[in-house]
Amino acid sequence: MRFPLALTAKIAGHILKHKWRGTPKFALVLQLEPLHTCNLTCTGCGRIREYSTSLKDMMSLEDCLAAAQECDAPMVSICGGEPLIYPKIEELVNGLLAQGRIVYICTNGVFMRRKLRDYLAATYTPARETLLQELLAEKLISDKDAETIRQGKKDGKPVIAPTQWLYWNVHIDGLEYTHDLIVEREGVFKECVEAIKMAKRLGFQVATNTTVYRETDVREIEQMFAFFSWLGVDGHTISPGYDYDAAKKDMIQRLGKKPEDFFLTRAMTKEKFARILEWGEKYTIFGTRVYQEFLAGKRELTCTAWAIPTRNIAGWKAPCYLMTDGHYQTYQEMLEKVDWDKYGTVNGVARDPRCENCMVHCGYDPSGALGTNYQPGDNWKNIKYNFGPKPKPDPEGAKVQAFNGASVGKGHLAEARLALKEGKGGKITVQPAGDCGSPDHRQREELLAKMGRKEA
Repeated sequence: MRFPLALTAKIAGHILKHKWRGTPKFALVLQLEPLHTCNLTCTGCGRIREYSTSLKDMMSLEDCLAAAQECDAPMVSICGGEPLIYPKIEELVNGLLAQGRIVYICTNGVFMRRKLRDYLAATYTPARETLLQELLAEKLISDKDAETIRQGKKDGKPVIAPTQWLYWNVHIDGLEYTHDLIVEREGVFKECVEAIKMAKRLGFQVATNTTVYRETDVREIEQMFAFFSWLGVDGHTISPGYDYDAAKKDMIQRLGKKPEDFFLTRAMTKEKFARILEWGEKYTIFGTRVYQEFLAGKRELTCTAWAIPTRNIAGWKAPCYLMTDGHYQTYQEMLEKVDWDKYGTVNGVARDPRCENCMVHCGYDPSGALGTNYQPGDNWKNIKYNFGPKPKPDPEGAKVQAFNGASVGKGHLAEARLALKEGKGGKITVQPAGDCGSPDHRQREELLAKMGRKEA
């Protein structure tokens, strides 16, 4: 079947339980942000600017686990910021699994192989030497890494181990050139691919998480699906890029760009996602069939953001993951005090101007699962999609030229490097993907300014 039976049964049982009880509003997925610190400054992300005064703050492990208990969502998506920076990420993951949750670690992939090496060290025995040699041959670990792994993990700290209830959810917004451009650092795509390969070799489930923007080439998205399908990725989440306030402010103030040149309108979203039903047949696209129809412009849905609540350092964020009109102390308080009828769209007409272009999964995907805009046949569509055969890895993925950027000397800093080589600029520092901290934008922008343009 397309999705693991145990996971599908857990979510379906949760929905049926609350439907039987007559619960008007309940959580399906908790978006848990234990911190907002990040090692990247991705174009289109407003988190760093929105929470700029609290980037050093983080939720306690106890508060994180209590939030999951409080809303009792069957699935928890650990996001941020970069969750692998969270000092107790292993304890958090294991604590959520112990509660019986399905856990997604939403990561940019930069620190992922470190956690995988920790797992290898904690579980190393001589019987694993063959695996170690294979990882060395594929250059997924170094000789130094292998020696450290052989010594075992001696600090006594827990590790993140493979289980059917856990997914690594890796941010991928296109092939190498496009992805590195959006995350504003070269080498990140290559690191993500190596981390995904290593995770699959170790028995982990892995998904990709993609946002589509105005300039996204749909053909490239299809190539991306083919490539990662061929690598054995277990599924894909995809959603349209939406011009929420924090992201717009970041784009204007930090990058000097016009948001309307980057984000999608509702009409553009329908155009970009016109073939998503075909993608869903060929690849394992997470989400309901009804939500896919919505993205393709074949039907309307109303927003159910309360079903995918966000809990972060400030409290329960309302009304949704992207818009902030307040924070509440408890999930129940948020449900009761927020006027949910003020948000979203009805028959394509926005109740709030900020919702006009939003078709994002955190607001509308649960609508397809909960039947809030039920049409005859919807339940059968979702059941048929969920229980249908899982698409096989796409052999065309082997032909995709995924490394079309920095790996072949055509990254977004290629012109700057050429200028340096020809003696047209000063010193420039480019951080590799594996280093912590933000890229040195000032040096890059100074050099690019000398060349008569801003960095894309």
